[in-house]
Order: sequence, then structure tokens, then C-alpha cells
Amino acid sequence: MSIQLTWRHGHHVLVAEPWGADSVRVRAGLHRIDAGLPGALLPEPPPAAATLEGRALVNGRLRVEVSADGLLTAARADTGEELLREAPAHFWWPGARHFDASGGGLHRVEQRFAAYDGERFYGLGQHGHGRFDQKGMVLELQQRNGEVSIPFTVSSRGYGLLWNSPAIGRVELAANGTRWVADRARQIDYWLTAGGPADVLRRYAEVTGPAPELPAWASGFWQSKLRYADQAELLEVAREYRRRGLPLSVIVADYLHWRHLGDWDWDPDAWPDAAAMTGELRALGVELAVSVWPSVSPLSANHAPMRDAGLLVATDSGAGVHAEWPDGATDAPIGVSFYDATDPRAREFLWSRVHESYGKDGVRAFWLDACEPEMRPGHFHNLDLAAGPGAEVANLYPREHARGAYEYLRGQGETEVLSLVRSAWAGSQRYGAALWSGDIPATFEALAASVRAGLNVAMSGIPWWTTDIGGFHGGDPGDPRYRELLVRWFQFGAFCPLFRLHGHREPRTGRAGVGVGGGPNEVWSYGEQTYAILVRFLRLRERLRPYLHEQLRTGLPLLRPLLLEFPGDPAAWDADDAFLFGRDLLVAPVLEPGALQRAVYLPAGASWTHTDSGTTFEGGRHVTVDAPLARIPLFLRDDARLPIHQEE
Repeated sequence: MSIQLTWRHGHHVLVAEPWGADSVRVRAGLHRIDAGLPGALLPEPPPAAATLEGRALVNGRLRVEVSADGLLTAARADTGEELLREAPAHFWWPGARHFDASGGGLHRVEQRFAAYDGERFYGLGQHGHGRFDQKGMVLELQQRNGEVSIPFTVSSRGYGLLWNSPAIGRVELAANGTRWVADRARQIDYWLTAGGPADVLRRYAEVTGPAPELPAWASGFWQSKLRYADQAELLEVAREYRRRGLPLSVIVADYLHWRHLGDWDWDPDAWPDAAAMTGELRALGVELAVSVWPSVSPLSANHAPMRDAGLLVATDSGAGVHAEWPDGATDAPIGVSFYDATDPRAREFLWSRVHESYGKDGVRAFWLDACEPEMRPGHFHNLDLAAGPGAEVANLYPREHARGAYEYLRGQGETEVLSLVRSAWAGSQRYGAALWSGDIPATFEALAASVRAGLNVAMSGIPWWTTDIGGFHGGDPGDPRYRELLVRWFQFGAFCPLFRLHGHREPRTGRAGVGVGGGPNEVWSYGEQTYAILVRFLRLRERLRPYLHEQLRTGLPLLRPLLLEFPGDPAAWDADDAFLFGRDLLVAPVLEPGALQRAVYLPAGASWTHTDSGTTFEGGRHVTVDAPLARIPLFLRDDARLPIHQEE
């Protein structure tokens, strides 16, 4: 039996136990601790050598102690430095842990910690607020398009914390305290680890599952738009890339390639020979990625059998309808349901249908769109899922959806599984989930916010991430101002884990508020001057692909905030507009219109060579370098050598 530190007062019980090296899992509840609740942690913890010292549990670098009145304090075991401590809201009531009964064994639960001057928080998923440091923010623990809730944070005080609950709630990172809240939960459950940022991310991967190796085909260029209307149009784009001698790894068939939502099959009128299409693409060295939605229209042949077998998400009140969507020949929206991704039977049903239709045609890359799930309105509290009430477990949904793809495809013998997802939760990385930024606007403000969002995703344990290059909503290929934005975004995208061009360009067409199609979005769609710049970065990305895979094998994300490699440099913790592409290349994307120069902070502890000028700078300083439209400022670390300027 594992070592446990237990405290009890009346019905209130707290248990702390070692959970991996330098790490402790803390659970608290009324009457009992339930070991079988859904969460992010793997069922069995990694081994750890821990000891009990009175009311303290010591595990490597982490020491947690529970006072006589039940307050927990965590400190470094080697130095005694306090990392965090529970803090009551009031000297009498409520305490640091609070349970407010809501019936059926569920409670509104709160966990409070003290606030510390100067503490900074990173991670917590993907948000569009444009901040890297999350201190001072109130973040909802709920999934939305572009807002991805991953309740894991890395603190500047030398620890990481996972709120191991998929319940709807929020986290408040205020000046007078930190508070985690679950609207409906059975107990408090959090995991804590001590160490620097890189150590924290590695420990987190050990307890929630590491990402598999990125498939070789996935690191190249992805071509996408909303949307290729048929097989002929998509193939002609792929052929044009070949005629021009341009690298292309993936091309995407977006939504509405089906007759009805929930068919998970081709519309044969527009896609008459999908097997021949994928065969031709494979001969060109191109993978086809296909959009799979989790929603099921009553017009789909799959709706009735899924409904009758209990495979659709139920509701506590009202019909099991979760959104309105145009489907079939009519423009009028109809009520559609979502399948229950938390039910293993439902996952098996969906992915067996996907395999029967797309798999037989050779498709092995899937785009899991709208997988928050995108309910309208987003009343997750009304849901009744196989894993539990929606308020208690709804944040699991996107992870379990990716799990279905991963487990089914691996069961079919596929060794390289990647799913492009619009939402994720803690542990999604172990199922080959590659997160993207959602439906964001085509503005410089959105580009700058995307950089910071991507850095926080990296600090959330998700190593595969990308954006819609150019933004999703809008963008006129003929507008010089938009062409500038596209170039700057493309330059940033070339240094993201996935390199993907996508968007709903002008002129846009629609039906009942749903985008059916848009203008051209290929690299040659933006004029000759823009084309020449984009091609340079296409070829640069190709040269860097071996390095990219090598860096991902280190167990750290490819997109690295400066603080991850230079935690001893205080200024690196403030840098939020530049990043490291792996260990050796500092990237400073241009994030303002009209800018032709760029100020960059170079971290202390290394020397940095500007790849355009060849000038070497010692770290620990800001420098300003030229940034003409055709260039993005890049700096090589120390004596690193990368093929930045090979002849094209």
C-alpha cells in the first residue's frame, strides 16, 4: 500500500499521497475519498520514493505538511522555501476548502490558496485575451470555440498545479488569493509538483501521458480553406502545388463534404471516387485530412440507431437537441444532437463508421472540428453524459473525442495518429491531439494574441499546436493591407509545430448564417510579391523539419517561451512576443502593421547571432533589428547551426 498522509475532522477528510517524482496528489471530501472519478491523471502513478515525517509527506524536492487544523502548505524539501499554502477566506467560515451541497452527492467546491506578490502563472489552456502571464485573470473552466480549458498551470514560484476535475467552474488568480471552483463535484482533487518549468512539464507528461511521436507527414505544409466544394477542386489545388514544385504535405477536405451531419461519409455527387482521390494525393506525397464533426442530424441514417442505443448526449430537461444547424436541402436550421464521446460504445460506433467510409479510401488524418462540443447555447449543466452530469464532467468531452480516434485507429494497425482538434483538456496530448486556435478574426491584434495563446498552450502540456494562418474570419486576397497581415502570419506559422494555411476568405458565400464557401486561399492567391515571400518560408520550413522532429523528442514543446529555456533570467518571464523554436532558434514575429524594425529581448546566459546580418549579441539585452516585409527576425543560440539561408 502506498504512503498516505491523512487528516480528518468530523466528516471532512484529506489525503495526500506521492504521485510521481517530486509530486503529490491531494484529495479532500466529505466522509470519504472516491478513487474512481474521471480526471486527467493516469490510473497508476509513476514510482516515487517518499517518506512520512509526522504531519508532513516528503517526496523528492516537494514537502507538503498539514497543520492540526487541516491547512496544507507545500515547500521545497531541500531549501524549505514555501511554494504555496492553503488560505481560508475568513477566520471562521468558509475555510480554505469549501463544500456547498447541491444534491445527489454533488457539491459546489472551492479550493483557496494564498496569493504572493510577483507570482506569475502560465498555461491554463488557450484564451483570446492576449495575455501570457495569467495572474490577475478570472478564467472559466469551460470549453468554447477558441477558448480551451486545460486546468494546469506553471508558477514562477517553482511549482506546477493540475486541478484534476473536469467540472465546469472557474479559476481566479487574484491579488488577494487564488481560488479554484467546480460548480458540481464530489471532491477536491489536485496534483502538485516542484521544480523549474521544464521539470514541471516533464513531470506533468509522466502523470497525464506523453504525446506520441509527431507523424513525419504532419510537420510539412498544410493547405486548407473554407472550403473545397468537390473532389475536382481539391485535386486541382494539389496538382498545382506539384506543377509549381512547391512542398505540400497535407490538404484538407473541410465540412459539408457530406449529405447530412452525422453521416460520416462523402456526398457521392461532389466526391464520386474518394479512393482514387486519396490514391493520387498519396502518389504526390500528400495526405488528405477530413473533417469529422461530433454532431448528428435527425436526417442522418445514423441518428435513429444512435438514439435508440443511448449513444447521443441526453439532457436533464427537454429533448436531446443541442444546437440548430442547416442540414440537407433547406436553409432552415434544424435541431441536431451530439454523440456522447464519454461513452466507449458511442466512440466505437462513430469511429467504426468513419473507418468504413473514409478509412477504406486511405484517409488516416482527421480534423475534429466543433469538438468543445459547440452547443448553442452552451448549457453544459443541462447535459447528462455517460461519465456523469454535464456540470461535473463536461470538460472531458474533447479529450474523449480524440481518444476515440486514437484508440480505434491504433486498433486498426495505424501507428501514426494525429487529430487536429478545436478543443482539448488535460491529457489530450496522449491521444495525438494537435490543437488549433479556433475561429479567430483576420487582424494584427488576433495575430499577437495567437502568439501568446500558443505559448500558453505549450505551457499546458500540449506540444502540437497551430493557428489558422491569416485568421479565420475574412481577409480579402486582393487587399494590400491584408496581404501584409498574411505574410506576417505565414512567417509566424512557419515556426509553429503545425504549419497550416486556413480561413474563410472574401468573397464569402453563406447559408442561414453558416459559411458555405469563400475566396481563394492558396499561396499563389495573393499576388506575385506575396507569393515570392511565402515560397521562401515554405522552403525554409522544409529544411527545418528534421530539426523540428529532433526537438520534439526531447519531451519539451517545440514552441518554447523564453522562460522555459532560461528560467534564471527574470526578464525571460516577461517576454511574451518572441519564442524559441526548439532549443536553438529564437523567433521574433512582427505583430504590428507597417513595422519594418523589431525590438527583441535576447535571454541572458547565451550569445545570439542575428541570421540576416550575422551580428552576434551577448544575451541579457534588448536589440532592435531590421524587419522588412520579406523577413522575420531570427537568432541562433551560441554555436548552433541550422539551414536558415541555404540556396533555394
